[in-house]
Amino acid sequence: MKKSAKPHPTAAAPASQEKHEIRPGQSLELLKELHILTRDGKLNQDSRRKLKQVYHLYQFIEPLLQQLQTERSDISLVDHGAGKSYLGFILYDLFFKASQAQSKAHIYGIETRDELVKRSTELAQRLDFPGMSFLNLSVADSTRSTQLPEQIDIVTALHACDTATDDAIEFALKKKARFMVLVPCCQAEVAAELRKHKGDAVRNNPLSEMWRHPIHTREFGSQITNVLRCLQLEAHGYQVRVTELVGWEHSMKNELIIAEYKGKPVRRAAERLAEVLKTTGLDHMQRRFFVADGTANSENVTA
Repeated sequence: MKKSAKPHPTAAAPASQEKHEIRPGQSLELLKELHILTRDGKLNQDSRRKLKQVYHLYQFIEPLLQQLQTERSDISLVDHGAGKSYLGFILYDLFFKASQAQSKAHIYGIETRDELVKRSTELAQRLDFPGMSFLNLSVADSTRSTQLPEQIDIVTALHACDTATDDAIEFALKKKARFMVLVPCCQAEVAAELRKHKGDAVRNNPLSEMWRHPIHTREFGSQITNVLRCLQLEAHGYQVRVTELVGWEHSMKNELIIAEYKGKPVRRAAERLAEVLKTTGLDHMQRRFFVADGTANSENVTA
């Protein structure tokens, strides 16, 4: 009896199909080290999500880098709360790697977990990315550190939890950053303060109904935190754009704040910031959302 032919094993997907989401010229070794690609060079569903997030953020940062690159080659970028430095490595690989022999550009990853700093340092050396450094510093320490330039071009903070975004903003203001790219996460501090101060300051304010119930307090606290941050940035002379990093189907914590320094503090933003803090009973948090001294009286302000 003639044996039936054995079925052919399922053919592997063509490389071009399997890697259609990977940019041309990108280091596959890097993507494997970041666990975006498996060891055999494949993408799974989770890694596709991570790659989509990073690429989506890259499309917002790339024009900022291009704008700076027309002015000089020594671009400096600081990534706060870098973690495993997904963002820094992808930025360097896609934007700076091709011209690293001539470029003086540098990416600094700031992270307080020493094991992640060491791991990223070793990976940058192995990939021959000389324009990357990783520092075990808090935000406060990084502001004073001599290992960082006095002025920084771009400050990023991706999924910086709770007050880490505010720390990154303070760093950027002190370093006179040209651009900020922020993705805040888990804003709990303001919600906690709203719960504490549901007293005389808001008793006669009908808008306090927006945070009377606990679930509303949490959501309103998150929303008002980012509103206050945007007003703060405008008061310091930044033009602010707010959008989303990826579709809401992935996370409700993907609000993206992009700020560009224009040089003229906005007096009205400073006034509105103070008004919002007072109206919501948060005026004791003015230090957290500080504005430039003398903004209201400066000759260089925009009304």
